[in-house]
Amino acid sequence: MTTTSRSYAPVGPVTLEGQHVRLIPLSLDHVPALAAAAGEDRSNYQWTWVPDGEAATCVYVEEALALAANRDAIPFTTTLAATGQVVGTTRFARFEYHAWEAGSRYFRGSTVPDGVEIGWTWLAHSVQRTLVNTEAKWLMLRYAFEELGVRVVRLNTDRRNVRSRAAIERIGGKLDGVLRANRAATDDTVRDSAAYSIIESEWPEVDAALRARLAQ
Repeated sequence: MTTTSRSYAPVGPVTLEGQHVRLIPLSLDHVPALAAAAGEDRSNYQWTWVPDGEAATCVYVEEALALAANRDAIPFTTTLAATGQVVGTTRFARFEYHAWEAGSRYFRGSTVPDGVEIGWTWLAHSVQRTLVNTEAKWLMLRYAFEELGVRVVRLNTDRRNVRSRAAIERIGGKLDGVLRANRAATDDTVRDSAAYSIIESEWPEVDAALRARLAQ
């Protein structure tokens, strides 16, 4: 079966470092700090499920780590590069593996995902609308395309979440469509999800635009 000559990073824990943000592997040791970050001000969590209190945060982290143990997710704790302060969490999940025909020139290896979703992202109120989210997304996109070897990165949000949709569009996400009655919403209704993606051929342009934003 045909494979590429380069090797890709395995689906597993990794640390991603930028100028403003350091994404480190999620750990139960981070529970108290994550609970404190989530408790700063919860007014902007209307459309995002964010654990409230240490007990709920512990369950949240344990569930993420169980997915990670099965290589179904790569969860991160988001920290400030300068101080190490814990300010939120995010993850890679829902890896996609296509069934390529034998000898396909698109086959990159049985352990190389074709797609992945970036999500389960929330930040402390004090760092919202800063470069923290922009740089974190850039670090993750770069790792997904250049190290994991994916062909598409997906980003989904509640259809009603205007702030999140604008943020996804600012980093280069293209709207694929709206998935109706897609999942349970945070307000105990049935959620329609706005589905966005960035494909491999778009990454160089997206990369350049994000680098320019971060340099300003």
